[in-house]
Amino acid sequence: MTPLENLNKLGLQLPFPSTPGGSYVSVNIRSNIAYIAIQFPIHNEEYLYQGKLGEEISTQEGYQAMQLCALNVLSQIDKKVGFENIIGLNHIDAYFQSGHDWDDSPIVVNGASDIFIKVLEEKGEHSRAIFGVDKLPRNFSVGLTASFTIEAR
Repeated sequence: MTPLENLNKLGLQLPFPSTPGGSYVSVNIRSNIAYIAIQFPIHNEEYLYQGKLGEEISTQEGYQAMQLCALNVLSQIDKKVGFENIIGLNHIDAYFQSGHDWDDSPIVVNGASDIFIKVLEEKGEHSRAIFGVDKLPRNFSVGLTASFTIEAR
């Protein structure tokens, strides 16, 4: 199945690609690698899941927030690269802000990993790193970057 067919099967739609919040591009292609700038839990320009995990945001909500970040990554790929040009997802870097006693980041980041595997199938297999940070822009609970190998242009 294609990524769009997999999204439909899951009952999901890609949000509109968000625009950069500064002096950078949302997708930077170098040779056959596409680097996706950090994506936040934004749905069609609406900021969602703001706050700290384990305080204002539950682990389950964090999982959903990371799913939305992954959908935003896929939206960028769909519009700027095209799913047909994807060889595979290489790596994701996941960022989160949390209360001091909260320690469920792998569960939250599975929200993104699960989306990539379900939508891209074997092309969605990836490595990942998880970073706890003191503060993310706009008080977002999570953020996600990714890199893809693509067909040479």
